[in-house]
Amino acid sequence: MRELRLLWWVVLLGLARACPEPCDCGEKYSFQIVDCAYRDLEAMPLGFPANVTTLSLSANRLPGLPEGAFREVPLLQSLWLAHNEIRTVAAGSLASLGHLKSLDLSHNLISDFAWSDLHNLSALQLLKMDSNELTSIPQDAFRSLGALRSLQINHNRLRTLTEGTFTPLTALSHLQINDNPFDCTCGIVWFKSWTLATAVSIPEQDNIACTSPHVLKGTPLRRLPPLPCSAPSVQLSYQSNQDGAELRPGFVLALHCDVDGQPAPQLHWHIQIPSGTVEITSPNVDTDGRALPGTPSASSQPRFQAFANGSLLIPEFGKLEEGTYSCLATNELGSAESSVNVALATPGEGGENTLGHRFHSKAAEGKGCYTVDNEVQPSGPEDNVVIIYLSRAGNPETAVTGDGVPGQLPPGLLLLGQSLLLFFLTSF
Repeated sequence: MRELRLLWWVVLLGLARACPEPCDCGEKYSFQIVDCAYRDLEAMPLGFPANVTTLSLSANRLPGLPEGAFREVPLLQSLWLAHNEIRTVAAGSLASLGHLKSLDLSHNLISDFAWSDLHNLSALQLLKMDSNELTSIPQDAFRSLGALRSLQINHNRLRTLTEGTFTPLTALSHLQINDNPFDCTCGIVWFKSWTLATAVSIPEQDNIACTSPHVLKGTPLRRLPPLPCSAPSVQLSYQSNQDGAELRPGFVLALHCDVDGQPAPQLHWHIQIPSGTVEITSPNVDTDGRALPGTPSASSQPRFQAFANGSLLIPEFGKLEEGTYSCLATNELGSAESSVNVALATPGEGGENTLGHRFHSKAAEGKGCYTVDNEVQPSGPEDNVVIIYLSRAGNPETAVTGDGVPGQLPPGLLLLGQSLLLFFLTSF
């Protein structure tokens, strides 16, 4: 009842308002129409009747749509904004138009678009955004547009599309996406398959073509040859070698992230330590461990050294470097991650017991890590534990298993001496 009263107030206010001076207002087929097209407007007029259902602002010189631009016309069903000079559609400019069925933003200069506003436009059936400067579309841009029937995004600057972009468009019957400069690499293969299998009408398919790489330039997407593509996979490992290790304060910890995938994945390290989070895009050092130009580092040798071959070196590992080390590999087809928890323990502190109990509880669930030929391999994505065991006497202490038998390592726990050097893999 409250919503009905509000609707009546909107209608009454709309009837009481006059038409904006540069526009023509009228009624046709029960639609309240305001025509502001071809008025050479450089800004949005004010004072629209609130009961307007169709608004045309086409063929003007509007430079952008500000936040709240159409708050005066909440009942709008059709909005025409083609052939302006719009570059930016600000967040909140369209969000209030929950009744909108047709939106035409074609033939503008739009490069900055508030895609999140579309999440409120669940009644939308026609969306024209062709002939703009759009370079990308977020994967969830159309998540609320289950009623959309026609989508026109041709003649833009789209180079790729994220898989699943069109999945929410269950009512879609017409898609124009020709004349975009597509980069025909692994990230676009899914779209080729989708266009060949879908019942959606897609005109001008010979003009849905590759611009790059050069060898495929001009090739229609539907004739794209098979490409060698695979999603990333990662394996985090640690190589230990005690033979001849010299005991000294502090030691070097080295981890290695073995990455596979096509195209070659980008490697990123996420490190959670007591002082906070460290994010590193690999590599940040050259083969000699010196910081690469342009990488943020307080010294020529960073505290965490990420090499191009996938190794991470921490030259002075101590209590401040305890924490969770994760390597993340990403390419056009997805991502993969592997993590390990690294901690120091000294006799009497109970650290080894705490982590040991934690490991055994996970081991019972089939999680943790296992050892093969002096190399530790994570077997699950979480709660892999490496304990670096410090001896107060300066010598490695003997590990004790849960059964009280000295000299045997519990499965998945690696107890290392104070100055143990974990040699990182040399696969530069």
